[in-house]
Amino acid sequence: MTSYGFLSTYPPTQCGLATFTASLLRALTSSAGGDHAGVVRLVEATAHANRPEVVGTLRVNDPGAERPAAALLDRHDVVIVQHEYGIFGGLDGEDLLPLLRRLRAPVIVVLHTVLERPTGHQREVLEQVVALAGAAVTMSETARARLVLRYGVDPGKVVVIPHGASERPPLRLLNTNGEPTILTWGLLGPGKGIEWAIGGLRLVRHLAPRPRYVIAGQTHPKVLTEQGEAYRLMLYARIRALGLGGLVSFERTYLDQANLDRLVGRADIVLLPYDSPDQAASGVLVEALAAHKPVIATAFSHAQELLSDGAGLLVPHRDPAAIGAALKRVLTEPDLVADMYDKSRRIAQGTRWSAVAASYRTLAATLLSRTPVPL
Repeated sequence: MTSYGFLSTYPPTQCGLATFTASLLRALTSSAGGDHAGVVRLVEATAHANRPEVVGTLRVNDPGAERPAAALLDRHDVVIVQHEYGIFGGLDGEDLLPLLRRLRAPVIVVLHTVLERPTGHQREVLEQVVALAGAAVTMSETARARLVLRYGVDPGKVVVIPHGASERPPLRLLNTNGEPTILTWGLLGPGKGIEWAIGGLRLVRHLAPRPRYVIAGQTHPKVLTEQGEAYRLMLYARIRALGLGGLVSFERTYLDQANLDRLVGRADIVLLPYDSPDQAASGVLVEALAAHKPVIATAFSHAQELLSDGAGLLVPHRDPAAIGAALKRVLTEPDLVADMYDKSRRIAQGTRWSAVAASYRTLAATLLSRTPVPL
């Protein structure tokens, strides 16, 4: 029986890391072995979560807050830290370092972003984070290779464990109006590349039946605080300018897993038009493949790794013409779609949360076997 301490954002916070942590925790603690877990939740301001697994909070940019947080985490056998530069305080998240230095339990740090071209300080921070951890997890071989080649880390510390996906069988729900549905989902903000996807839709608007594009997700809370709805309003303006008002719709409410499953079940294509080539892990991509959906994605690193054998189509970044051409292929070539379905089904077999949790258990056991027992 192993106890896991998590340091991460966590529901009710709505972000990818919070969802990832909740899913991994649930998978780790649902086994018959009696494993249990507690969460120290990262928050911007004083907040309470009515969840029994949340044992404390760490308020960012709060000097001295790392001491009680480390004490809470050290009550567990193994600590799992979700790492993104933007969720910890200090320049490039450097406030995580004092907390890591205080921990006595072995640490697994999960790297959600490994930048191709980091600044000197970003590289220094990440190198120190990995040095203070017992193991670093990347979610793709591409990210592992980048970390080893471009950062001064011990390659023996780096383990690849894929991003998890839903345990539910893929849904296939028919659209009653017969119109094929293209879907993009996730928190909205600059960098999502949806403006380029809208431009690509213009190139297939004359197909019969006409495709419709559904954009699902709230504006990212940080984007909303800093920029309001400027990005969404820009998208509305682009839709009007291109005469696509009848083909694009927005789902602005936060979707729980059941409603998201239904939305994905109705999709004929999942479109990931992200701007950044650096994205080392995409939960949306993994969930789309687990649902056996045809995927069109820009050539960010995780997409290149998962789609290069034909499970989806890769397009250049910021290229509406390429997106439109890819959409036309998927919408008009049934043999291509059938091949993508078969290949995505094979990929999905190793990404169920139960399989991912088993890999984390093995890694935790390895670290514990190396940790001296206190006298």
